[in-house]
Amino acid sequence: MLTLVIPVYRNEASIPDLLDAVAGLHRDLQGQMEAVFVIDGSPDRCFELLRDALPGRPFPSKLALLTRNFGSFPAIRAGLALVESDRYAVMAADLQEPPELVLQMDQALRNEPVDVVVATREGREDPLSSRLPAQIFWWLYRKYVIPEMPPGGVDVFGCNRAFRDSLLRLDERHSSLVAQIFWLGFRRKLICYSRRLRQHGKSAWTFKKKLNYLMDSVFSFTDLPIRLLVRVGGTTAMLAGLLGIVVTIGKLMGLISVPGYAMTILTIVFLGAVNLFGLGIVGSYAWRIYENTKGRPHTVTLRVDEFNRNV
Repeated sequence: MLTLVIPVYRNEASIPDLLDAVAGLHRDLQGQMEAVFVIDGSPDRCFELLRDALPGRPFPSKLALLTRNFGSFPAIRAGLALVESDRYAVMAADLQEPPELVLQMDQALRNEPVDVVVATREGREDPLSSRLPAQIFWWLYRKYVIPEMPPGGVDVFGCNRAFRDSLLRLDERHSSLVAQIFWLGFRRKLICYSRRLRQHGKSAWTFKKKLNYLMDSVFSFTDLPIRLLVRVGGTTAMLAGLLGIVVTIGKLMGLISVPGYAMTILTIVFLGAVNLFGLGIVGSYAWRIYENTKGRPHTVTLRVDEFNRNV
């Protein structure tokens, strides 16, 4: 049995097409599939539409409503934790990833010696204004966070139960689910696809969310900021030493009669900025450690409805 997990947020317009796509997957998998829809605090009518439509659909399903918007990755974790199954797949509700990817991932999990299948974009039908920031984002991600990350990034994946259990045991807040997938290792397979043009609504994946996601990934999976801070501090110390030598020589030779006010102010401002930057980096790590010690759940589920369980 395959469990299909679908996080839903601001996807009201795509609900009819989404349900048709899931029904098609259920038919292609000969009924060996159930769907888990997780409403991630969506402010539109996604929950009401799914609650009314799912009883009339041929596939068994669960509909989970979270108390607020926790984010796509926590919503996926909530969906994975709801059902004990042999295999799992994640699908985007906006249908920009072809639904056929679910069939490819399920086939690989059943017939090949792999534990997790990740789908990576080899092309995008999005406009240049969307493609260029995405390319820069994933280039930075590969260079500074996860070097083995595919150039096109990863949005959807499939896995077996052993991998899911290991993934759910990573009880980290403000982390990256995609980075966790690569950190876990296991036997992995990549499949490529071309991302479709969004047909309904507007993406909620804003620049601010991308920046926060990149920061969470950096602070969770690399000590790069600390290493950069050490290098900046070391370089600054060496430059200050050289400047001190130059000033001393100039003073002994009588070349400096009045200390430079501008140079003094610039040095103070520069060193103060470096100190504040360093405190911010250390504070970011400390805050994430503090968040993980609280023991709060990743999500809070308000209700879970089941439909067509006897299908």
